[in-house]
Amino acid sequence: MRLPRNTLFYGDNLDILREYIETESVDLIYLDPPFNSNRSYNVLFKDESGREADAQITAFEDTWHWNAKTEQTYHDLVTLGEANVSAMISAMRQFIGANQMMAYLVMMAARLVELHRALKPAGSLYLHCDPTASHYLKIVLDTIFRPENFANEIVWQRTAVKGDVRRKFGDVHDSILRYTKSNQYAFNSVFAEPDGEYHDRFKFDDNNGRGPYQSAPLDSPNPRPNLTYEYKGYPPPTNGWRVSLEIMKQLDSDGRLIFPPTKDGRIRRKVYLHEQQGPKVPDVWTDIPPLQGSAAERLGYPTQKPLALLERIINASSNPGDVVLDPFCGCGTTVAAAQKLGRQWIGIDITHLSIALQKYRLKDSFGLDEKKDYDVRGEPEDLPSAQQLAHDDRYQFQWWALSLVKARPLGGAPTLSLPRFAGEGDAPRRVGAKTGKKGADRGIDGVITFIDDASGKAKRALAQVKSGKVKSGDVRDLRGAVEREGAAMGLFITLETPTREMEREAASAGVYHSPGWDKDYPKLQIFSIAELLTGKTVNMPPSSVTFKQAGRVKPEANEQPGLL
Repeated sequence: MRLPRNTLFYGDNLDILREYIETESVDLIYLDPPFNSNRSYNVLFKDESGREADAQITAFEDTWHWNAKTEQTYHDLVTLGEANVSAMISAMRQFIGANQMMAYLVMMAARLVELHRALKPAGSLYLHCDPTASHYLKIVLDTIFRPENFANEIVWQRTAVKGDVRRKFGDVHDSILRYTKSNQYAFNSVFAEPDGEYHDRFKFDDNNGRGPYQSAPLDSPNPRPNLTYEYKGYPPPTNGWRVSLEIMKQLDSDGRLIFPPTKDGRIRRKVYLHEQQGPKVPDVWTDIPPLQGSAAERLGYPTQKPLALLERIINASSNPGDVVLDPFCGCGTTVAAAQKLGRQWIGIDITHLSIALQKYRLKDSFGLDEKKDYDVRGEPEDLPSAQQLAHDDRYQFQWWALSLVKARPLGGAPTLSLPRFAGEGDAPRRVGAKTGKKGADRGIDGVITFIDDASGKAKRALAQVKSGKVKSGDVRDLRGAVEREGAAMGLFITLETPTREMEREAASAGVYHSPGWDKDYPKLQIFSIAELLTGKTVNMPPSSVTFKQAGRVKPEANEQPGLL
């Protein structure tokens, strides 16, 4: 099976890892899974009856439950997993119990087993987490990857906000646990921007034109019996030298050695400032700021990470042409960073909103087109598969259908009043109760915001999605909502074929006249899923700003190789 590179997958990452990702085929894995923090994110996934859809809602509500699916996954790990994994997960259940935390750890353990399998021998895995479960996750990772392959616990200062500091220290950091597959892992040193403190280290100058330098040791930090030679009467250090005799002679010839005044001293070397790239980055990262609400890079996704954070990780543990995998890819920061840095990539997410955001981001940032430049798997490609999605999960069907017209989901707000946007194009924000039920909104599922005149005033097209039987009364309801809300247009999306009565009802709504384009557009438009799948598009002014556009990104010098 050929590895699907430069591919977005919609679906449960455990199933996709097992079905599509070959053993030892990935160079670098970054995952930013739910933290089990009991935090409620703004986006909740429930169907119209309020029924929870396990994999979808937990990814954003971030609260896990022990249920039949968890029990089956636990059973598989204990009975089918490797002996050490079986013993570990069984022991954890004994002292944690069958509760939310254990459900989360079972979910993570099953996926980490598959990610370890997919990783190449020289590969690395970075798991982004917070103190809620990091101690448990390290036990899971030690068991699967082995303790000797633990490389770092990176502390990233994710916020400057101190929160409730009346009775505790402020929570301002996340942890990133880095593990390797073996001791032959790839790693490229990463350098920070030099500051005044760094420059102050280079306090010596021989006034020979080479500039300032600092004195650095030449004795080895570890025992090197083969490098315990005497040089010019100076005895070797206890552990030996850092360099061979040949290199020592070359350093001496280049005038880079510092000889002490007595023979019992230690020879040191000169390290010149102009030859250095800067200070090497340690495992505490305070130089990558979080994304503020006003940041140009911010797309509005609730767990979005800075592009610079992923660029640092990808640069450190992969090389151009390598394959980078993110199994919880959200709005696609890992994918964007990999594309920019000339890596191949695989992104997996269980929400259609995430896949839609990533497609827009790849288009806006890099000019990439689906199918031409990368693949998307798991989304409906024909009417039968769309009908199946509607049958399996009507709420996910709704999100996917809205993405076909690039409409922002409203999330089933209890009133029709449209939410105030933090910025045009942010991810949808919940309004009111978290039931997922359609109440007084009368079926308004999404909105397209556009600007089409010199005033710059935002105008809106309201979208309604129907996966069941439809009638002309549904179109009348949408017309009433458009008029009541003062919206410019209405879009009716239906899985079923619209009737002639529905088309007549839509036509009777008249037109919206665009002052900027001096053109009339049908005020109500009906789209069947079959039509959208064959290329039909919304007839409206072109300056829509439904989703915040990602800024254009210039790829690094190493061009990404073609698709395999």
